[in-house]
Amino acid sequence: MTQVVVVTGGGELSARATSMVEPDALVIAADSGLDDALAADIAPTVLVGDLDSISASGTMWAYAHDVQIERHPEDKDATDTELALARAAASGRDHLLLLGGPGDRLDHTLGTLAALGAAPMAGFVAIRALLGDSELHVVHAGHSTTLPIPTGSPFSLIALHGACHGITVVGARWPLADADLPPGSARGISNETVDATHISIADGVLTVVIP
Repeated sequence: MTQVVVVTGGGELSARATSMVEPDALVIAADSGLDDALAADIAPTVLVGDLDSISASGTMWAYAHDVQIERHPEDKDATDTELALARAAASGRDHLLLLGGPGDRLDHTLGTLAALGAAPMAGFVAIRALLGDSELHVVHAGHSTTLPIPTGSPFSLIALHGACHGITVVGARWPLADADLPPGSARGISNETVDATHISIADGVLTVVIP
């Protein structure tokens, strides 16, 4: 596994988030995500964004430690998180981990979820995110994931990016076999693991939420 980590803003990262970062990971900070990464003892090697929210001390740390800085204008069409994810997609790494704090703006959270389902992200073998205490796995067409949670844990399947087809879920209280999930459907909400839960999708982008 070759891991690339994107750290967004949104507040303090948990100890669990820190433990998910592999020793040889490429760490990309999205603007003030660099401050949150440093507070969690994660050292970014790339800084991306318009740098309008990073602290002065964070900026100085980046220059002092030869961090690769990709600065963008404030007037832009993409969010800092989208830009960081684009940099991650171009890195050649095959496992994406996105880390963010609990945040205080729903629009930013929704924007992050939308970006994880974008076409450039389909090149990753696995996409995992920890936003506050909630874990997400975004499964693009032709890919799969095995949930790293104990038996009896809840999880939900949501078609956030359009219709999903050919969903197969094994090891769950309510398994699925080649099922469809239309956008807006609550059918996949609040399932439960009963064994090693494996999820795959043939077409579409499926968001798996572990609350």
